[in-house]
Amino acid sequence: MFKRRGLFCFIGGAAVAAMATGFGAIAASAQEVTLKLEHFLPAQANVPKLVLDVWADNVEADSNGRIKVERYASMSLGGSPPELYDQISDGVIDIAWTVVGYTPGRFPSTEVFELPFMVSDARAASYAYWKMFESGMKDTQFKDTHMLGTWVHGPGLFHTADPVNSPADLEGMKIRGGSRLVNQLLEAVGATPVGMPVPAVSEGLSKGVIDGTTIPWEVTSALKVSELVGNHTEFEGPALYTLTFVLVMNNDSYNNLPDDLKAVIDKNSGLDFSVFAGGTQADSDGPARQIAVDLGNNIITIDEATAAAEWGPVVAPIYQAWIDDLATKGLDGQALIDEAKALMAEYTAMQ
Repeated sequence: MFKRRGLFCFIGGAAVAAMATGFGAIAASAQEVTLKLEHFLPAQANVPKLVLDVWADNVEADSNGRIKVERYASMSLGGSPPELYDQISDGVIDIAWTVVGYTPGRFPSTEVFELPFMVSDARAASYAYWKMFESGMKDTQFKDTHMLGTWVHGPGLFHTADPVNSPADLEGMKIRGGSRLVNQLLEAVGATPVGMPVPAVSEGLSKGVIDGTTIPWEVTSALKVSELVGNHTEFEGPALYTLTFVLVMNNDSYNNLPDDLKAVIDKNSGLDFSVFAGGTQADSDGPARQIAVDLGNNIITIDEATAAAEWGPVVAPIYQAWIDDLATKGLDGQALIDEAKALMAEYTAMQ
C-alpha cells in the first residue's frame, strides 16, 4: 500500500532512473541522484498528475531524498513523441513515459492489447500486459531498456462532429486514429485515418483538419474535446480499442545505481504499479465524461450485441491480418491472443 500525504493508493511500482552516465561507480551512501523524466502531455493532464507525479513523489520519499526526479512535460527536453523510446535507449534522458504505438511494428507483441474489441477492463489488461512482458518481451523486444511499468488506458471511443451510430456513418470522415490497428478499422469502413499526436488533436478539430478522433474519455478534458465536438460513441463490453504504454528507463541509469537505490526502483516498479497506472487512467474517464454530459453533448452507447453484429465483420479481417503479420516475424499471434485473454480472466477471477 502506498501512502502519499494522506492519499492511499495501491502502487507497487515507481520508476526512477539515475543520471548515471559519466558518474562511474556511485557511492552507496549519501549519493544524490537526479533523474530526468520526459513525456508528451501537459503537466496538468491526468497521467502526469495522477500517475507519473505519484510515482516520482513515491520514489523521492522512499529514497529519503537521495533521488530527485525532475519532470519534463510536453517534450520540453526536445524531440518528438515518437522519439521518446530511442531517447531512453540511447541515454539522452533517464526515464520516459510513452505510447508504444508511436513506433508501429517495433514491439509487435504489445499490439495484442490494441486489437479492436479485445479489452474490457484496463486493470485486467495491464496485469496481463506485465505478465506477458516478463515472460516473452523483456529479453527480446524491450531488451534495450529497463522496464518500470506496462499498462493500457480505459476504453477508447469515437469523438466526432457528426454522430456515429454504425460503421457506415464513418465513411468519408477524417479521423485521428489511436493506433495502426484502429487505422485499419477506419480504412475498412471508408474513413480516412489521420496520423496526429495527441497534443495536436485540439487544433486539428478546431481547424477542421479532422472530423473526429479516437481517444479515451480521460484525455478529452485536457484537450477540450467535448467543447470542440458534439458527439461521442462508446461501446458496452469490450472497448473499441486501447493503447499500450510503457514507463521505461535507460539501462545504464539503472545499472549504475547503488544497490539500495536499485531497491527503491524495484519496489516501485512492476505488476502492481502497472495495474495501478492502468486503473487510474480508467478511473479518470468518469469525470471527463461528465463534462460532455453537462455540455448536453450526444453520447451514443452501442450495446455489446450490436457491436458484435455490426462491427464484428469489420474487425475479423483485422485480427487475421495481424496474426498473419506476426507470423512473418516468427510470432504466434493467436497464441498471444489466447494468453492475453486467459491472463485477463485470471485477474478478474482474483477480484
